[in-house]
Amino acid sequence: MPVPAAAMALPQDADEVLKLAARSMFDVFANTAQGMLVVDKHHRIVWISEGYKRFLPALGFSDEHDFVGQPVEQVVPNTLMAEVIDSGQPMLVDLLTNKAGTFLVSRLPLRNDAGEVIGALGMVLLDHPGAGLQPLMAKFVRLQRELDDARRELAVHRRTRYTIASFIGNSPAAIEVKRQARRAAGTSSTVLLLGETGTGKELLAQAIHADSARAARPFVGVNIAAVPDTLLEAEFFGVAAGAYTGAERKGREGKFKLADGGTLFLDEIGDMPLALQAKLLRVLQEQEVEPLGSNKVEKLDLRVIAATSRDLAVMVTEGSFRADLYYRLNVLPIRLPALRERMPDLDALSDHLLADIARRNSQPHKSLSADAMDLLAAQRWPGNIRELGNALERACLMTDDLRLAARHFGDLLPVPMDMPTRARMPLRDEPSEALLQGARPLGEALMQSLLKPLPVAVAELEASSIRAALSATKGNKLAAARLLGIARATLYEKLGQLG
Repeated sequence: MPVPAAAMALPQDADEVLKLAARSMFDVFANTAQGMLVVDKHHRIVWISEGYKRFLPALGFSDEHDFVGQPVEQVVPNTLMAEVIDSGQPMLVDLLTNKAGTFLVSRLPLRNDAGEVIGALGMVLLDHPGAGLQPLMAKFVRLQRELDDARRELAVHRRTRYTIASFIGNSPAAIEVKRQARRAAGTSSTVLLLGETGTGKELLAQAIHADSARAARPFVGVNIAAVPDTLLEAEFFGVAAGAYTGAERKGREGKFKLADGGTLFLDEIGDMPLALQAKLLRVLQEQEVEPLGSNKVEKLDLRVIAATSRDLAVMVTEGSFRADLYYRLNVLPIRLPALRERMPDLDALSDHLLADIARRNSQPHKSLSADAMDLLAAQRWPGNIRELGNALERACLMTDDLRLAARHFGDLLPVPMDMPTRARMPLRDEPSEALLQGARPLGEALMQSLLKPLPVAVAELEASSIRAALSATKGNKLAAARLLGIARATLYEKLGQLG
């Protein structure tokens, strides 16, 4: 019986046409799909087709009942079904690769009559797309390789260079800092590093991260003082695609998102503008971030380590730093001592810095003479270890001598008046000829009865003083050097001369 022409015509109502097209498209997908599964709004698998069951062994399941009811992201690696449910947006054509193979898939959200997303439908359109989609597959493989290379390179750049052992020194102050750092590394609490500029705050932040459970995740550092105020918000929160004129087409992730799962280091937190402090406080409290130009809130899991050389408590009193943010940051405070407070570490720090200078400049490893150590020990070092490293590097680069003496520092460092005379006088192996000629000879008898040669007298006096100091300190060389007013390296040198 022939079909009436009216029955073969398209419906006149637009909604009916769309329903017909959707039903037809779904029929095509259903008839051609290699497998289908349905996921509810809680991301749990509620149904799979007969065709989908043949993928179960490769996914590690022998029985359908062990598979159905599981969260889809836990049993189907690399799936984006959860994203379709959460966003309500379909993914009509995509390539999925996991341990079961590479598949051409389609994902559609399922809605009720009120338009609410109640689940999603996933379809495996092709389970061996290589032959029919060779150009697309080749491009996919190339892009995946480039992405993996970029991730590896980024991971290298975000890997921490320092451990707690990198904090050089065995003085009581240094040992206490390392003890507190190890304690902080065992927690996920916020850490606030306090101390003057150049004391090693970023080194310690990296060390805490490297010794923590987050060590395999990113360490992202931001120097707030180095970023213009107008760019700080975008730097931290990121920018959604097309958020404003000139924004990147694909958007840009902020530092919070980049540090997700790892550690975010906020250097010079005291320089953060008040307007941004409130937003930072919310991120710390809620562990979520909303990129600029986006209405989507993204959950985070990050640990914050902040550092400052300013007195935040005073800034709170003055109103230039939020009290609530200060309390949120000041959970585990660690104060790093200034270099002048840990002078027993000067020898080890100098040797470490000299080794690093030699490595970076492809030079021999240089050493310091006793008078050079005296000169360094007499400085106040307002720039701390950074200033010490700068002085050592300049001295190294200005001479080919392998042993740096006080004279090699020239005008780099002031010489205090209470310094030992040898550090303030030019070094000479022998007295000048003019000095010898100008000296008036003393009678030989007087010389023999009252005087000894000056080097002998000095040596005997030094030996006597050193013995007395060691006796008074019961052999503690560090304490003896302090009593004598000389550097520990100088004491070791003289002990070697005395045998």
